[in-house]
Amino acid sequence: MRGLLRRLSALCLCGFLVLAALPARAVSFPDVKPGSWYEKDVLEMADAGLLTGLPDGTFAPEKTISWAEFVTIAARCAGLSPIQGQTSHWAAGTLEAARLAGWYDWDELPPTGEGFDKPISRQLAVKVLMRALLPHVGYDFNVESAKIKDFSALNGRYYEAVLSAYAAGVAQGDGEGSFRPLDSLSRAESCALIQRARAKAGSQTPASPYGTPGPDEYLPASPGETPPAPAEAIQGGVSENGWLQVVGTQLCNEAGEPVVLRGMSSHGLQWYGQYANAQSIQNTAAYGANVFRLAMYTGEGGCLSQPEPMKSKVIAGVEAAVENDMYVIIDWHILSDGNPMDHVSKAEAFFADMAARYADCPNVLYEICNEPNGNVSWDRDVKPYAERLVAAIRETSPQSVILIGSPTWSQDIHLAADDPVEGENLMYTLHFYAGTHGKDLRDRMDKALSAGLPLFVSEWGASRADGSGGVFLEESKVWLDFLAERGISWCNWSLCDKSETSAALKPGTSPDRAWTEEDLTESGKFVFSQF
Repeated sequence: MRGLLRRLSALCLCGFLVLAALPARAVSFPDVKPGSWYEKDVLEMADAGLLTGLPDGTFAPEKTISWAEFVTIAARCAGLSPIQGQTSHWAAGTLEAARLAGWYDWDELPPTGEGFDKPISRQLAVKVLMRALLPHVGYDFNVESAKIKDFSALNGRYYEAVLSAYAAGVAQGDGEGSFRPLDSLSRAESCALIQRARAKAGSQTPASPYGTPGPDEYLPASPGETPPAPAEAIQGGVSENGWLQVVGTQLCNEAGEPVVLRGMSSHGLQWYGQYANAQSIQNTAAYGANVFRLAMYTGEGGCLSQPEPMKSKVIAGVEAAVENDMYVIIDWHILSDGNPMDHVSKAEAFFADMAARYADCPNVLYEICNEPNGNVSWDRDVKPYAERLVAAIRETSPQSVILIGSPTWSQDIHLAADDPVEGENLMYTLHFYAGTHGKDLRDRMDKALSAGLPLFVSEWGASRADGSGGVFLEESKVWLDFLAERGISWCNWSLCDKSETSAALKPGTSPDRAWTEEDLTESGKFVFSQF
């Protein structure tokens, strides 16, 4: 019975193919049963030279596929040639070429070889396959995520790849609608998955050079859809603007004049905290930024694991921003712990401490929940959380601006617009990535503004939503023009030297000296020029 259930699950994950009578094959395997759901895929791939059997002549369809095996087949499909590997493993050269091509990252599979023969998970296999064969497939987040019953189990790092795969029909749920992102794949399942991607890649029209959204998604909103916006907004630092306040939907200075903040977000302080030091923040201010966001992750080895070290990094970052006349956002950066209510008591204690510490400091803004995601709702989870956090902050900081997230990675602002949190000087965060999000999200912003919801883009990137791809400069310019026309403030993701296109700094850039243009990535040069 278990074997039958596994086979039925595989049919749903990789898609059932109605099999006609198969022609004579150049390759055959004694354990590939005639009429089996995977027979056509396996034999077609074998005939094409994309896979071979085991030394004993069998295929072992139920055997788990390894990293080395899966990536090698994907590389053959994509025409990726091996290069010099770092070990003597038979697949080291192919795996190194795939890693350098951006199919996966060093931390997912180090090139030192210890994980080459371990099973590859479903979410990682889909990422490799989509980047190898279908890097420009678009998707509607709400439509595709709703198809995945266990979406909350999916690591946020793989949203882009998995949702694209669902949109393309490359992957589907099992018999119960679950994707099972951490499970392994059998060799038979892998063949069906790869064949569907090959078929989609072969029929796909030429991809847009600007990534996933279609060209029309980058058009500005039509005349009449744009809500009223200030004709001109002040930039400037704290010495010029003082305490910030929210008037209508507009962030304003102490005198009630429209003001915009433009700056950088750190990456996770537990990983790249060196780029939130005094010198790095001074460097950012020197380019004209007037705000810095301190992304203190809660999970992923962040403050829930090491509260005092992370708190110390936040305090040091705030002090550096104050020294440079900048505004600074203290960001409770939830990600894998997608429901903010999971750690609401710890969030209350942290923000009560920060609000008391900076009660008389006009520089500080509080972002209380970075990106709620998974099985969360506005009315059941995020709004009650926000009400508790606002109350905790207001005990000692009655006028600081508080930034509130929304479900679906701070994109469901329409839900907040329908039922906002009571209070003054509250704004709602909107996050976007220029290679993934386009006109639909901008239209949603305009509707929210028209409904009276104040917006702050506390995170955006010139890449795709997973931090890679691009750089999408034309799409980024459309977005920044849109924000400027509406007087909306923003922070770019991210000030670090990580090997991904959303990073502003080239790998190896020192955080302890002044920077020049040569230290900036393509994204960094563009973003820094916009301050």
